[in-house]
Amino acid sequence: MELKDYLRVLRRNWLILVVAILVGVFVAGAISLLIKPKYVSQTKLFVALQNSSSVSELQQGNVFTQARVRSYVETVSTPVVLQPVIESLGLSDSPAALASKITAASDANTVLITISVADESPIQAASIAQAVGASLVNAVDVLEKPARGEISPVKLSIVTPAVAASSPVSPNVRMNVLLGLLAGLASGIGIIALRSVLDTRIRGEIDLRRITDAPVLGGISFDSDAAKKSLLTQAAAQSPRAESFRQLRTNLQFAHVSHKSKTVLMTSSLPGEGKSTTAVNLAMALAQAGQTVALVDADLRRPMVAEYLGLERNAGLTTALVGHAELDDLLQPWGDDRLFVLTSGQVPPNPSELLGSEVMRELILRLESTFDAVIIDAPPLLPVTDAAVLAQQVGGVVLVVGSQKVRSNDLEKSLAALDMVDADLLGVVLNRLPAKGPDAYAYSYYSYDRQDTLKVPGSRPEPEKDLPSDPFDRLLSAGPRPESRLRNVRSRSTGGE
Repeated sequence: MELKDYLRVLRRNWLILVVAILVGVFVAGAISLLIKPKYVSQTKLFVALQNSSSVSELQQGNVFTQARVRSYVETVSTPVVLQPVIESLGLSDSPAALASKITAASDANTVLITISVADESPIQAASIAQAVGASLVNAVDVLEKPARGEISPVKLSIVTPAVAASSPVSPNVRMNVLLGLLAGLASGIGIIALRSVLDTRIRGEIDLRRITDAPVLGGISFDSDAAKKSLLTQAAAQSPRAESFRQLRTNLQFAHVSHKSKTVLMTSSLPGEGKSTTAVNLAMALAQAGQTVALVDADLRRPMVAEYLGLERNAGLTTALVGHAELDDLLQPWGDDRLFVLTSGQVPPNPSELLGSEVMRELILRLESTFDAVIIDAPPLLPVTDAAVLAQQVGGVVLVVGSQKVRSNDLEKSLAALDMVDADLLGVVLNRLPAKGPDAYAYSYYSYDRQDTLKVPGSRPEPEKDLPSDPFDRLLSAGPRPESRLRNVRSRSTGGE
């Protein structure tokens, strides 16, 4: 992975990183508040020899004193020193418990002893430190006194009295918060790395490119209103959603320019990726560009086209395949554009056999002889074999990939299924993409400050007079159109209703 790939992963998961840092800081702050503060007070003692007059005696005494200082440091934590402190201050601690609060040390090459006492009370810490220092002076005087009753050759003196501390030494809130921040940052990066390894969902074009080199025909951003207003005619003319389907229409013309067949099969890997709405809106976009379009609902398991467009579903594709009605009588016009819809008909017990039959091949050829474009909404590839069977009878396949809906292994299986039947994959449509972020698939275009009228199913869209014309609008409108056959289909469909 390159640096930009790591940055993209961080952009995708920045919220996890922020939450991990905040949690680390919060936990560190909470622990700091829960820990009782401790105060440290110190006292220093000076060790000296008595009755040393000559220089040589002083030098010898200095060596002797430094050697004895280490012993005095160890003596501080003994009951000989601590028991008098407990009695004088009226403490409830045992000598061993009191020793855990006391730290004694000596400076190198000096005769100074430093006694430090840590306690939850600053006054108590100072009192214990002062009492321990005084008790050590008395204990050394007793321990070093000669047996003949002479004075002790060593004298300890308190040179720095203990003073109550003004601020606690622990907890160090700043240091704890800093450590919590670093710990949160490290854990957040670890979670992101683990999530990136375990999460195999396709989120955008970068993830798609790791699996296939198929061209991306378009990207459709996720729209929260699409569940209620899923049709292209219900979106504002200059909205990103409408523009994305116009772009898909244009790119599909490039991908399909060398094909003799006019039929395009729309499918996906799994249910819920948005293939049906993509097929419906693509058919609308083609019809708005001036083409005569036939939209066929070949999803005989969970047909949705009739529900989206508000059409009759009981008579449709299966009705024509079993020969119960003529195809021209089953095509239902929709809107004022030249869009005709062949709904699914009644759900049969053998969808795969019907879709792979010779009758289905002849039906597709009849539609291609009448219409400029035929869009077929097929079932998903992985749950059933219908789409793979049908892909052998059409001119090209467009695979709809739902962002964060399908995983890489599912997409690989779908591509393998299409490759096994030698299907012509025209390209991929990325659906449900985020509107912003590293996986967004945005278009740059100019918009005009005017109020767009929302359209309803069956209504004729307002002509886009002020909009820059699509280059393929002129190209498509210049081509031959089967006007006589289209009028015949329209009249028959109207008579059939």
